[in-house]
Amino acid sequence: MLKINPKYYNLSTKIAVLSFGSVFLSIIIGVFVVVERMSDSLEKEMGMRAMAIARTLAQFEEIQKNVGNPGGQNIIQPIVERTRLATGVEYVVVVDMEGTRYSHPVEDRIGKKFTDTDLSPALANNEYISKAQGVLGPSVRAFVPIKVDEGTRQVGVVIVGVLTPTKLSLLKYIQAQLYYSLGIGMIIGLLGSFYLAKKIKSAMFNMEPEEIARLLEERVAIFQAISEGMIAIDAKSRITIANSEAMRIIGKNEDEIIGSYIGDVIPGTRMPEVLSTGQAHLNSEMIINNTVVLANRVPIRFEGYIIGAVATFHAKTEANRLAEELTGVKSFIEALRVQNHEYMNKLHTIAGLIQLDKSQQALDYIFDITEEQQEITRIVSKNIFDHSIAGLLLGKYARAKELRINMVIDRQSSLSGLPPCLETGDMVAVIGNLIENAFDAVREEKQERRKIYFAIFDNINNLVIMVRDWGAGIPLEKRETIFQQGFTTKGSMNRGIGLYLVKRYVELAGGSITVNNMEEGGAEFTVIMPKDEYREAEG
Repeated sequence: MLKINPKYYNLSTKIAVLSFGSVFLSIIIGVFVVVERMSDSLEKEMGMRAMAIARTLAQFEEIQKNVGNPGGQNIIQPIVERTRLATGVEYVVVVDMEGTRYSHPVEDRIGKKFTDTDLSPALANNEYISKAQGVLGPSVRAFVPIKVDEGTRQVGVVIVGVLTPTKLSLLKYIQAQLYYSLGIGMIIGLLGSFYLAKKIKSAMFNMEPEEIARLLEERVAIFQAISEGMIAIDAKSRITIANSEAMRIIGKNEDEIIGSYIGDVIPGTRMPEVLSTGQAHLNSEMIINNTVVLANRVPIRFEGYIIGAVATFHAKTEANRLAEELTGVKSFIEALRVQNHEYMNKLHTIAGLIQLDKSQQALDYIFDITEEQQEITRIVSKNIFDHSIAGLLLGKYARAKELRINMVIDRQSSLSGLPPCLETGDMVAVIGNLIENAFDAVREEKQERRKIYFAIFDNINNLVIMVRDWGAGIPLEKRETIFQQGFTTKGSMNRGIGLYLVKRYVELAGGSITVNNMEEGGAEFTVIMPKDEYREAEG
């Protein structure tokens, strides 16, 4: 016979067979329990019936007077036999104190000894019910003493026996009802099994356990191979999974992380907030185990409900390195683009002076613009030792000329290093956003007020950055709100992030930023950052 390996059955078949088998086995066990209970109940009922008949016969005066007397069976046997036939019991036996029978359904046994061992307690003036296995089958027998002289003297025993049905006979008796109940139960069990199998298979995306296991292994391998740290929590903010990069950044192993409350592992995390609000937090900075990371936190939803949250984060160092390279390149490209545009205009001016035979004026013009550009380039390249920041300042200076804004860079400006918690990319963001904010402040002003001032002073204990503009200034009530994310006076999208980032980077370095209006109009931004554990800038 062909045998099929069970492991090749699909999940629906396995669940259906298991469920149906469980229902079938439960029904069979239930039937045996019911039959057993019925058997016990019938035995008790028949025993009580036999006891009642035996007690009645033991009170008959003719039986009391003739038991134990010669010829007494002639009087006792007819009385007992009539009672037996009337009550439908299997047998009624009357014996004297010697165990001699005075009645029996089989008359040949009258006058012979009753030899069953369970007679002895009855001869000792006890009434009881016992079970016996006879020729006709199992039975229950009631033993009742026969007493005379007002119950003071025992002269014999009445024994009434009733056959009890066997368990097989009970099954045959209830087989019609049994088949009916068993059939309905099996049909319900079969339908329920297939329905349950279908629901479970649907909940498992119609995948077999082997497919789920393989998919899980693939997902875990991918999860661990990701270069970013990833950590997930459940609806109770307990960590359910973390990859190796996350454990490396956090500085703890799997046993210390899994199952722990996220706030205990990463103090200050906003993942519980994501759980409660359902709002994602993207590209936000935080410090984990003394490492500055960029984190993204998003809720996990299932059928419209938030069941957890997942966070991805990576050390900011690598991102900053790439950002610094990109920022430096973009700054120099912007500077070259502006210079190209500006020098084309200047060449046209020189060409025009030559055509007008104004050679001296052309030479003077060339010397003026060359001297100015060389001086700015010399100051920046000599005093600012970070190439990205130097390129940014030259680019902004050229951009200011293109916008017809007079940008003054303090000749005493210098930068030899960065605060320990600030990368070059962060410093570029701070300086670039402050200068762009100043450009925006004076862009609509008259020409004599279209100017800004920039200075960076590398003092002994701290680093000071100053940016002044001659714009409209900042009202007192807005001096705090301008640093909030999304705040802008430009009324356009994708703005309101610059000063927010500036404040964030400055506070991350342990510094402070203040803003004041100048007496002659305009605003002055001052950034002060401590230089503890000074880190040299890359030259």
